[in-house]
Amino acid sequence: MERSLIDLLTKESRAEIDRWIAKYPPDQKQSAVMAALRIVQDQNGGHLNTQLMDAVAQYLEMDPIAVYEVATFYSMYEMKPVGRHKICICTNISCMLCGSEKIVEHLKKKLGIGFGEVTPDGRFSLKEVECLGACVGAPMFQIGEHYYEHLTTEKVDKILDELD
Repeated sequence: MERSLIDLLTKESRAEIDRWIAKYPPDQKQSAVMAALRIVQDQNGGHLNTQLMDAVAQYLEMDPIAVYEVATFYSMYEMKPVGRHKICICTNISCMLCGSEKIVEHLKKKLGIGFGEVTPDGRFSLKEVECLGACVGAPMFQIGEHYYEHLTTEKVDKILDELD
């Protein structure tokens, strides 16, 4: 294996990817591609680039195009820098019927950014997503690994104010 690209992966990232590889038959290590992309994205401050995707492909012994296809298909992977707090707001039918449009407009006004943008201080980014599977708590958004449900503009302000 060529070392130059794999060296882009930290020792910790490689160890975590290896734990995922171990969950699959030895000849199916490419099955760990989604986990590997998440791990490398986290390693890189929340986004991927071509070199890192190539490193994942090399590490998992895959064609780079197969890694690109996964990374560009799923909305959880970012191809450009995001804010320290990526706000993923659901605008699917349940959230929309419960007022997500009002929450979106409030966020855009409060943060001064639109979907796919980052605040000038790098603190927040805003992403429109399809269903996050919390329809009973609509409207809702996700920041990091945390779901926030039954949102109101007041609740949004309180959540954002409490983040570092």
